[in-house]
Amino acid sequence: MDKQQVFDRIAEVLVSEFEIDRAKLVPEAKLFEDLDLDSIDAVDLVVRIQSETGIKVKAEDFKSIRTLGDVAEVIARLISEQR
Repeated sequence: MDKQQVFDRIAEVLVSEFEIDRAKLVPEAKLFEDLDLDSIDAVDLVVRIQSETGIKVKAEDFKSIRTLGDVAEVIARLISEQR
């Protein structure tokens, strides 16, 4: 799964589970400011990603994440490291 595929899947989850307008889901979108996610939403998103990909996401993996593109990049990297 490459970064674009990861981004597209995350976008699908955000639309279906968090009812976020698909038009807002661009790589530069800030999770908290632009998408109005809170910390509980962020945890829910990580849990969903873990269950779908089978990867283990650690808290330190998400410390520097600010945008949707950052999330896709970290998840794509973790997936490639597991191979």
